[in-house]
Amino acid sequence: MKEWQGISEFVAVAELGSFSKAAKVLAISVAQVSRTVLQLEQRLNCKLVLRTTRQVRLTEQGTLYYQHCRALVNGLQQANQLLTSLQHEPSGAIKITAPVYYGEQFIAPLLHEFLLRYPKVQVDLQLTNDQLDLVQGGFDCAIRLGNLTDSSLQAKALGKRTLYLCASPDYLQKFGTPATVAELHQHRCLVGSVDFWRFEQQGQKLQFKPQPYLRCNSGVALTDAVLKGLGITQLPDYYLKPFLEDGRLVALLPEQQPSDEGIWALYPLNRHLPVKVRLLLDWLQQGLESFPKRTG
Repeated sequence: MKEWQGISEFVAVAELGSFSKAAKVLAISVAQVSRTVLQLEQRLNCKLVLRTTRQVRLTEQGTLYYQHCRALVNGLQQANQLLTSLQHEPSGAIKITAPVYYGEQFIAPLLHEFLLRYPKVQVDLQLTNDQLDLVQGGFDCAIRLGNLTDSSLQAKALGKRTLYLCASPDYLQKFGTPATVAELHQHRCLVGSVDFWRFEQQGQKLQFKPQPYLRCNSGVALTDAVLKGLGITQLPDYYLKPFLEDGRLVALLPEQQPSDEGIWALYPLNRHLPVKVRLLLDWLQQGLESFPKRTG
């Protein structure tokens, strides 16, 4: 059916803003993408894409046409995924990104178990603390931690994390224990990549900007520093839990501890979620819920 020719290529160009990026995602040549979109414009007798040496953008007609074409592509993807799901075993590639430490400690082990359960699936896991563009990078989903800011992505809650303010007993014996958030100004603060520490008091959210005695963008390094008595830090529970339980660290200001934050899987808003990805996200959700039991 000629009416379908060029639709996938046009949608990819519209979403990625580039013929070369669309060609890379579709695994075809740039010339083929350009030729197919041009043929689509000729059949419609309408200019859909404005091409310049610096950018590619949609015309007004192209924007309207894209909105309807996206729905058609979603429907085609759903039909394809329905047939795949009827085979009872997911297959194909899944590309996912996650933060480095959390990915190493929690996501990767669960992915390995998922691959043992579904051997026809292949996973490309990229661990980075940078928030990559999912569409341009061709990612199916991303694992993000904490409060979300990008409203252009669909979010699925996988779990929660708790932030703890803590110090070692040796540090507290030497420098005293802060009784209020304001007293933290008098202490040595070990700070990560976040400029503000978060607290809550009587339902009100509070922020405190610590003056760094030590700044480091590694939670592992900050955990080592706080264990050695260098100061006070605020980190998620997955760095601190065993040390809080065995007494090597002491939780501070528990009455001002902030509410739990989310652990999320994000994927593009207008994209149909393939069955294999939906299975993986459900697997991660169930696995992350069981991790406290696994680690004791």
